[in-house]
This record gives sequence, C-alpha cells and structure tokens, in this order.
Amino acid sequence: MSASDKIKAAAENITGKAKEAVGNVTDNDKLVAEGKADQVKGQSRDAAADVKDAFNK
Repeated sequence: MSASDKIKAAAENITGKAKEAVGNVTDNDKLVAEGKADQVKGQSRDAAADVKDAFNK
C-alpha cells in the first residue's frame, strides 16, 4: 500500500470518528450516520490497498 493510500484511509477513518462523536454529543443522527459511513469508506480503502499489495508481491 502506498503511503498516500494509507494517509487517505486514515484520514477518512479519523474524520468519520470525529463526525460520529460530534453527532453523538449533539444528538444529530444524520451526522452519526455520516461518520460511520466515512469510517467504512476508510476501512474499505485500507482493505483494497492490502489486496492490491498482496497481488503485487
């Protein structure tokens, strides 16, 4: 996995966690859902890069 892919995946995951936390504090269900979605995107980006790395080896 390239460094930029790792950074993008981590950034999406962190952004998602922050959105979810703010949504929980403010009782904003939409923001909680967006945060969870961002986390899933980050995790899937990370997994896809891992698969790409496995095929390159």
